[in-house]
Amino acid sequence: MESVPAIFAGTAFALFGTALLLWTGVRVLHREPVALGVAPGAAAALTTLFGAASLLLGVWCFGRL
Repeated sequence: MESVPAIFAGTAFALFGTALLLWTGVRVLHREPVALGVAPGAAAALTTLFGAASLLLGVWCFGRL
């Protein structure tokens, strides 16, 4: 019963991290702004960092099963 929250959290974090990394990659490849009003390099770096952290957190949650 305790594995259900870990599965839910792992799925949510993994999906969010993957989607954020894919979205950032597409925006950078098309040379479109990742975030309005922010320096392009900083926005791409921060979204990549948070996407990777979220994906790793999801993998960690699945590893706790």
